[in-house]
Order: sequence, then C-alpha cells, then structure tokens
Amino acid sequence: MSNSRMDTEIAQAIFTVNRHAKTASDNHYLYALKKEALNKMILQDRAQKIGLHFSKNPRKSQQQSSVLVKCGDYYFHMLPKKEDFENLDHLGHLDESYRNPASRMNLRSAKEILSELTGLQPVKKETSVSNLGKAYQPREMNRFYSPKKSYFD
Repeated sequence: MSNSRMDTEIAQAIFTVNRHAKTASDNHYLYALKKEALNKMILQDRAQKIGLHFSKNPRKSQQQSSVLVKCGDYYFHMLPKKEDFENLDHLGHLDESYRNPASRMNLRSAKEILSELTGLQPVKKETSVSNLGKAYQPREMNRFYSPKKSYFD
C-alpha cells in the first residue's frame, strides 16, 4: 500500500483493468481490483463520487442506477450503496459524447499497481495433477461376467 503513486497513474491503471475486464473470460479478479481500488481512493479523498447515472444496460429490464466516480482525469461507474441514493444527486442518463482520455498502459503493470494499492492477489487455480500421475490400469476381465446386457451394448 503506497501513497507515493500519483492519482493519475492509479486512475490510468483502473481504466486499463476496467477495459480488459469487459472482454476477459474470467473477469472476477479484474472487477474486484477496480472496485477495491476505487473504494480505497474514495476513502483517502483521492477520488470523488459525483452522482448517480441510469445504467445503459439494466439487469432484467428494470431501471438501475450506478455511481459516477471521478478519479484523476478519468470517470468510472460502480454499483451504488444504499446511502448513495440518499447523499448523491441523480444526473439522469449517461452522456454518450464524453470519453475518458486515451491510455497506453499494459495490463500486467496496471494489475501490479492496483494489487500493490489494494493488497488483492489473484487466486491460483490448481492444475489437475491426479490425472497426469495415474498409471494405466486395465479393467478386470471376467470371462463369466460382462457388464453388457446384450451383444449390442
């Protein structure tokens, strides 16, 4: 956990992780990094919650809102908490004409920056060693018993 990182560098890392999370097959870790980094930046008063926006793609065809957060030169959306509806103004629909600044940071360095900030580490998936270590065992053949019910099985 280092406060020495510039807010713009952290915001750029969050932007990079968020961009990759939208297309990744296993995006849970990336979205968790984004969420924890934004929450930590808000707690340290290095990012501000601006207001609420209607979501572009609401779940189950119901209206849904998300919190607009400004961090550095970038804007992000995150899920609202109960107190956000009481404390923040509703800004209406998302302004489609605005885009975040272009970013040139690779995913590996972005993940390193955010994991250093948040302390989150990816969960290592264990490889199946048991399948590789087994020796071939032929099935027991009993000439008087067959699991087949008929000749066609």
